[in-house]
Amino acid sequence: MKYRVTQFILAPFLLIVLLNVASANENPKKNRNLVQTKAALPLYKNPAADIEARVKDLLARMTPEEKFWQLFMIPGDLDGVDKNRYKNGIFGLQVSAVSQGGGGAGQMLSYNTQENAYTLAKKINAIQAYFVKETRLGIPIIAFDEALHGLVRKGATSFPQAIGLAASFNTELMGQVAGTIANETKVRGIRDILTPVINIASDVRWGRTEETYGEDPFLSSQMGLAFVSAFENQNIITTPKHFIANVGDGGRDSYPISYNERQLEEIYLPPFKTAIQQGKSRSLMTAYNTVNGTPATSSAYLLTDKLKTEWGFKGFVISDAGAVGGANVLHYTAAGYTDATRQAIIAGLDVIFQTDFNHYKLFIPPFLDGSIPQSRIDDAVARVLRAKFELGLFENPYVSEKEAQKALTDQSHKAIAKQAALQSFVLLKNEKSVLPLKNVKNILLLGEDAIEARLGGYSGTGNGKISILEGLKKRAGDKVKVTYSKGSSRDPLLYVPVSQQFLKTDTTSGLHAEYFDNLTLSGRPVFERTDKQIDFMWTLSSPDKRLPKDQYSIRWKGNLTVPKSGIYQIGLEGNDGYRLYLDDKLFIDQWEKRSYHTQLLPFSFDQHKTYAIRVEFKEPKGNAHIKLIWNYGVPDNRAQELEAAVRLAENADVIVVTAGIKEGEFQDRAMLNLPGNQEQLIQAMEKSGKPVIVLLVGGSAITMNNWYNDATAILNTWYAGEEGGNAVAETLFGDYNPAGRLPITYPVHESQLPLIYNHKPTGRGDDYNNLSGEPLFPFGFGLSYTKFEYTDLKLSKTEISSAEPVQASFTLKNTGHYDGDEVVQLYIRDVLATVSRPVLELKGFKRIHLKAGETRQVSFEIAPHMLEMLNAEMKTVIEPGDFRIMIGSSSRELLLKDTLTVKP
Repeated sequence: MKYRVTQFILAPFLLIVLLNVASANENPKKNRNLVQTKAALPLYKNPAADIEARVKDLLARMTPEEKFWQLFMIPGDLDGVDKNRYKNGIFGLQVSAVSQGGGGAGQMLSYNTQENAYTLAKKINAIQAYFVKETRLGIPIIAFDEALHGLVRKGATSFPQAIGLAASFNTELMGQVAGTIANETKVRGIRDILTPVINIASDVRWGRTEETYGEDPFLSSQMGLAFVSAFENQNIITTPKHFIANVGDGGRDSYPISYNERQLEEIYLPPFKTAIQQGKSRSLMTAYNTVNGTPATSSAYLLTDKLKTEWGFKGFVISDAGAVGGANVLHYTAAGYTDATRQAIIAGLDVIFQTDFNHYKLFIPPFLDGSIPQSRIDDAVARVLRAKFELGLFENPYVSEKEAQKALTDQSHKAIAKQAALQSFVLLKNEKSVLPLKNVKNILLLGEDAIEARLGGYSGTGNGKISILEGLKKRAGDKVKVTYSKGSSRDPLLYVPVSQQFLKTDTTSGLHAEYFDNLTLSGRPVFERTDKQIDFMWTLSSPDKRLPKDQYSIRWKGNLTVPKSGIYQIGLEGNDGYRLYLDDKLFIDQWEKRSYHTQLLPFSFDQHKTYAIRVEFKEPKGNAHIKLIWNYGVPDNRAQELEAAVRLAENADVIVVTAGIKEGEFQDRAMLNLPGNQEQLIQAMEKSGKPVIVLLVGGSAITMNNWYNDATAILNTWYAGEEGGNAVAETLFGDYNPAGRLPITYPVHESQLPLIYNHKPTGRGDDYNNLSGEPLFPFGFGLSYTKFEYTDLKLSKTEISSAEPVQASFTLKNTGHYDGDEVVQLYIRDVLATVSRPVLELKGFKRIHLKAGETRQVSFEIAPHMLEMLNAEMKTVIEPGDFRIMIGSSSRELLLKDTLTVKP
């Protein structure tokens, strides 16, 4: 990388120098000026100099404050702020991104969606001009952003969600997708992406499973490698995340993990090691959670011992947003922000990522008071500066606005988006070969996901997204009628917090609140105030610093009015310890604190009457939630929508139900069934006697116990990207034959979780006494419209030394009536080892296209590293003995087997 950058910028620099020298020879005075100019030129500004020398020179010129700011990154720009606040420079900016202060629907930041590629490029150029021309040292910034499955910007192409890309089992396709995203990223002036997510999805309840490449370390490594290589080859920094794991017990996001060294080395570290050592990623993001008791953001074992020393990582490590302070406010392993900062930087963190400029005040003190060794600060700054030199930002800080303007009308990437969607789809069921559709005249399409064209978490707006309804109508043309009806609600809104407009205390909107430092509402309140409404979540601290202990009670009092008479459901939602009084009568009593409850009861309201209302709440532990809720102004149309769908089903030849899930960052799922009344809709359609095709929309596993048996076909479309609607239509009508495979295991029931294919042997059985231990759909599973036959497995050698590769060859034949792809998968099992080994491990995969009736010889090379293991001393070895070689269409459909023996 360094060589390419230097080579790229050296030629024009030498040309300028030679022209100046030639001119100066004719003018002695000019010659003297040239010598003086060259002598005055700082080494770090000399593009012909070695990068390490430039880094050292610049570092020596920097003040302590300037060094700190090269280690601080935020969302923001120069609009509406005093630009002098950046006078000491900054690592980089996430331009026009604004913190939402929380998790939202899948991402933590909102964007100025009016900024297209051209306006964004101009803005980044203007920002660079300030830092290059108006700061003391002229250090350019690194503009960074998210690009999980497409740049999170207006006009950028949205590809299938990461889990869908993994389902393609096609690294070549992944490379094409990533290369396209890289092109759209670079043209806007963005040079670092906080992507990809290569965490292992070890529990499908995790709300961020959609962002990953699934449960398998080999698949995740190969997909991650294809992704980061495409960006790094275009000289854009990639930031794989979240080092090292981001999901804990129960599938909960950022929960503490306690994994021994073997688990980390075998399962969780390989994708990161591959991205760093083979993909040449130059950045890395830490996780929020603790790893064996230490916050990942301040783990010397992870950041220094493993990453920088053992792996030889030369890039920079950034924290997840707010994670440095998290050591203080979440894990209680630091005495404050200063201590948390000191711990993290000394442990090996390089760059602090925060969501607000003013947060710098919390983190700068230990950089100036000597509590962090200067050598560690200089190492961190050097890593950032090295990256900026490698990017060529000192010589070419600006992006071509002309090229950015051309991107506004470029629709060429939509073809890749559609191809990626097609290859991501996984056919889970197809009874009586109902798909592809044949001889249908009337299609009934149901479900919100038919019209929403959801893109998934960390998504932009897409570049003209196509819904399933639009795609079906376009493909059906005039010969097939497509009728749409909602039918169900994925997340029905049944009640809302009572708004301040209906609450009053005397003449003031809201309720009078009394806060007590005890659980009995006794004595004088510590403080009083007016709360506009009761809709609170105090998770990290108490309601006020005047209540320092997690032991308090609150009483809200006032009056409630309604604009229209009627019987409304009213009540409380929260982690109980609450009471509701209406007109001084106890209406809801949940004072015993047990769990989280939602209680609503009917009450007849008169619009001409004012009702005294009182709410009481207590919290003896912390992590408090309390809401005053009702269903006023919230119509429940579920019954009518379902009835309309039942009526329309009478005239349909086939019924297509789109059904989706709710997930994302801060949205882990306790239950995996379809939410809302979607299952009720599917069951009602199954009773119609018509073929029912269910299209699953989401990024993780779904349980299907209540409707699977009677569904005719099931197609998992994931979040299919902006061309998803067209891709779904082409698949349903048979223009494309689906061949995606599951990168995660689908359980029968949540009680089986965590459930992964590559577990260690149990020593006994793995069934429950009331449920099988087997999944509903195994890792690697996926059907086709055609059939494939596997025969004649041959190993080039059956006995080898530990250094010899082996060829495993077999015959694959398309025995069906449709052209199609087959994803052939190679698994290996160490039959007898000195430590327990997985029952099988994915070691290779290929996506093969065969025409109907076509036969092809397929081979895998079994390289020595595929047989490696960690012995009892945690040394990498290949032990002599037998290895079971297995090839098939999934981790359960292992159609060909042989034994390979490694000689002593």
